[in-house]
Amino acid sequence: ILKDAGLPEGVYNNVYATNDQAATIIEDKRVQGVSLTGSERAGAAVAKIAGGALKKVVLELGGSDAFIVTADADIAQAVQNAIVGRFGNTGQACNAAKRLIVVEDVYEPFVQGFTDAVRGISAADPMQEDTFIGPMSSQSAAENLQKQLDSAIEGGATVLVEGGMSNDKAGAWFAPAVLADVDSSMNVYSEELFGPVAVVYKARDIAHAIEIANDVPFGLGASIQTQDADLAADIADKLEVGMVTINAPSGSEANTPFGGVKRSGFGRELGTLGITEFLNYKLIRDKS
Repeated sequence: ILKDAGLPEGVYNNVYATNDQAATIIEDKRVQGVSLTGSERAGAAVAKIAGGALKKVVLELGGSDAFIVTADADIAQAVQNAIVGRFGNTGQACNAAKRLIVVEDVYEPFVQGFTDAVRGISAADPMQEDTFIGPMSSQSAAENLQKQLDSAIEGGATVLVEGGMSNDKAGAWFAPAVLADVDSSMNVYSEELFGPVAVVYKARDIAHAIEIANDVPFGLGASIQTQDADLAADIADKLEVGMVTINAPSGSEANTPFGGVKRSGFGRELGTLGITEFLNYKLIRDKS
């Protein structure tokens, strides 16, 4: 794609480096800064090496984004946004809508519409144009997600839509699942579910929804579904995240900054802020 766009040969290169080789690259004096998209573990390792070498660093790590549905939301649209936000890329997105937090006034109709829609989704050949979700990125990724799903169910979570790996279908196939009644005693309450598993929470009111949204170590993004612009602005201001999307699934655009707070990392990619992350400012004062 880059070559077709006219980029000269060798300007962009993929380097398939081991962890030790990556450390050597970061420490090399020719490297001025480091940007990482990956796990918390990888982020901590890269930040340690970059810090030791006094290099600028941007970390875009995990996320457990809240998807808040208010009482005045357009439920049909909110359901559609939740489906795209949670299951796009087979749920394997750092800024996917992993926690659906719905105020109790509209909890039942939202959950009914959402679970009905999820039951209509099945993992299929990703090369077919009408396929919505395909297999997960690897066998180990699917197996790890299954362990998280099993742990939640064993801990008392309610299964609204059964899903998971199939015993009679080899590979990294994972049917979408929906859970409810997940609480802080379960690991999945604060863990990132990186795949097609949605968790629905019932909130007493907006204040409770915000409390649930902020009660995780992550702070990448969030989505708010409401027809009240003032309410949306108030909720967005109180969410401990780096990005908020209103009445649409969370996403990214080349002209807007992307990044989070808390254990989701620091610094920004994309947009003007993404460019300035790796600029050094020089002051020249002529006082003659």
